[in-house]
Amino acid sequence: MNPSDLSNGLFPFPLAFQEAEAVAGGAQENASHGAGMYILVVVAMVIGAILVLLSLARSGYGDRIFKNVWSQRAEQLYLFLEQFAVGIIGIHGRKYLPVLATFWLVIFFSNFIGLFIPYAPTADLSINLGLALVAVGYVQVEGIKANGLLGHFRHFAGPKLGGPLVLVSAMIFVIEIVSEAMKNVSLSLRLYGNISGGHTAVETINGLVHLPWLPEGAMGVPFGGLLLPIKLLTCIVQAMVFVLLLCVYLSLVTHHEDDHSDVHEPGHHDIGHSAGPSLA
Repeated sequence: MNPSDLSNGLFPFPLAFQEAEAVAGGAQENASHGAGMYILVVVAMVIGAILVLLSLARSGYGDRIFKNVWSQRAEQLYLFLEQFAVGIIGIHGRKYLPVLATFWLVIFFSNFIGLFIPYAPTADLSINLGLALVAVGYVQVEGIKANGLLGHFRHFAGPKLGGPLVLVSAMIFVIEIVSEAMKNVSLSLRLYGNISGGHTAVETINGLVHLPWLPEGAMGVPFGGLLLPIKLLTCIVQAMVFVLLLCVYLSLVTHHEDDHSDVHEPGHHDIGHSAGPSLA
């Protein structure tokens, strides 16, 4: 048989081959569409859980003393993130609390939901990369607001050098731009590796002991559940690390020299700065 007969339609089976390929391609497309819908549903669950908990917390804000347990938890989260922002960025870091809280809640609940289902949004590299792009992009916007467009890009060149040393400044500028872009890779891969690695470890441990009466490929004894406390700790730590790094990036581009002056000057207390917003 001449191979060209298949392409010329002289052999009676090419139509069947084409139909089989079309069916296989349709199955792959349906599987991809189903996976996309599953991811969308899980992300919607995360957003819905955040909105419900925020609504529960807000219901207790009218009391002088928070008696609502969700309001108390929200207050503790606020104070925790405030310490991060003020300690790393400075006094002006308080204005970034809404953004920091949003990232923390989204990442934590995306991690947390993976404790109960075999998928977590943060175990998807594309979602993590999207979070990293938003975070790093936000840092650039705040840097431009604080220093101006030229001033923001000028700081990538390091100290001002003259004469032949301008070439050194040019090299520093290129290195810093590449380093800034790599922050996206660092943020996304760190989060992806820890969360996805946790799922892989659980699946591996679950398959170590296989019961003889179970069908081939079925999950064995679920010893992976013993990793649940460690995975819960990972959920908290990874959300904290992401927010911590975002604070560091913001501090580098929005640094104010007088932010900590009230801390270094003895006997000086700025009530407006030290007290912070009243939570009662």
